Amino acid sequence: MSARSRLCILLAALVAFTTGASAPVVAQSPPRVPHTAVMDGARLQQTKVRLDRGDPQLRRAVRALTVRADRWLDQGPWTVVDKPKPAPGGDIHDYLSQAPYWWPSRTPTSDNPWGCPYVQRDGERNPEVDTGTDRQDVEKTFDSAYDLSLAWYYTGDKRYAEKAGQVLRTWFLDPATRMNPNLNHAQFIPCKYDGRAIGIIDFSQSYTSALDALALLATGAPGWTATDRAGMTKWNTEFLDWLKNSDFGKQEAAATNNHGTFYDMQLAGLAYATGDKDLARRTVLDARSKRIAPQIAADGSQPQELTRTRSWHYSTFDLVAYTRLAAIGRHVGVNLWAYQGPDGQNLFKAVDYLLPAATGAAAWPHPELEFHRYAATDVVHAAADAGDERAQNAVPMLQEPPGGDLWALRPAAEQLDSIAG
Repeated sequence: MSARSRLCILLAALVAFTTGASAPVVAQSPPRVPHTAVMDGARLQQTKVRLDRGDPQLRRAVRALTVRADRWLDQGPWTVVDKPKPAPGGDIHDYLSQAPYWWPSRTPTSDNPWGCPYVQRDGERNPEVDTGTDRQDVEKTFDSAYDLSLAWYYTGDKRYAEKAGQVLRTWFLDPATRMNPNLNHAQFIPCKYDGRAIGIIDFSQSYTSALDALALLATGAPGWTATDRAGMTKWNTEFLDWLKNSDFGKQEAAATNNHGTFYDMQLAGLAYATGDKDLARRTVLDARSKRIAPQIAADGSQPQELTRTRSWHYSTFDLVAYTRLAAIGRHVGVNLWAYQGPDGQNLFKAVDYLLPAATGAAAWPHPELEFHRYAATDVVHAAADAGDERAQNAVPMLQEPPGGDLWALRPAAEQLDSIAG
């Protein structure tokens, strides 16, 4: 501590003694700014400072966050190697998931144990996908690492950091339990495909949250070592290479609906996190004419998402990717919110299209098997923060998501009514 700091503390103590005031609270050094890929690290630091000064709204939000984080303390860690049987390639370290909307068309028999052939039922989730594959475990890995890392950053409780580190090391780094950095067997269809390009969305919808968790831990989390940081950088670099150069990666990059948007978001996030800012910037810039212009109509609707049986879910889902991509763009000097397509289409209009249903002012006029108004809460917050006056006016009328509205602590959109992509 400097001589000036000691003098300030002594003077404050003298004032307290002579006036009868309570003893002063000694301010701690400001927390480090995390090098997050999606969230604004400087904003997180400022939020932490406000919290330390006693902001009552933030304290309430942190209580909701720690409730979530506490639930993870006695769960996991999870690993790809403990599924009943390996992926079709035979390597237990390969990630495996099953296509969520494909169902057996026949009763399984000893000669046809899967009940093949499988047929598609859009929007209807086959419960088989949650047993025997890595799908649920990877979601728990990403969600727990995110909640625990945020809880540690805001509270300083080392239990959260140590648990997050254990979860991440087990899934990604420990030789006996690590996942190979590819998605060659994601969303396979029994008796049909050993894996599919669209399975990349298993990671792209959530993995950028894990990237931000890593950035939070890198600000000095107990137990998260330089070796851990180097190991994750290596894993992410190899995964980014697979994402760019594999046949599956190239197919997903060519997708024209939410799969393409999420691919770009994941690619840009990984590029930024691993130091390739040029690739991150190019990806966000290209999304203007490649994604927004063809995918969003002049009135702000997303025609391809409206054809789905879960049109509300998929409309908010795609905007989660767009708003997170816009957040990554901010780090590399691209304002994706400012883009106007040839017919005037833009992200603000796409969010505004949701506002009547998001605020409860009107029913959603398109097919939806399971409507949850709160699904739009985060994307409306994102538009409001970006300057959309209609979204700003709508914020007080939004429905609070289950577990509370945590936007003040983690200002990056999540899919709040998540189902498999």
